Amino acid sequence: MAEKKAYALRVNAEVLSAVQRWADDELRSVNAQIEYVLREALRKAGRLPSGPRTGGGAGKE
Repeated sequence: MAEKKAYALRVNAEVLSAVQRWADDELRSVNAQIEYVLREALRKAGRLPSGPRTGGGAGKE
């Protein structure tokens, strides 16, 4: 499993609330949802190295 690093993130309350609702719909934690969205954006932009998925986040993916 890849090393996880803590990172403090300041987010607008409205954005955080929307992410929380989205995470709830997808049965993920907010943290897992943010990681999922970032990973998808990186993949679509061709910036995520190919190969087996690392990190084993919580929730469905």
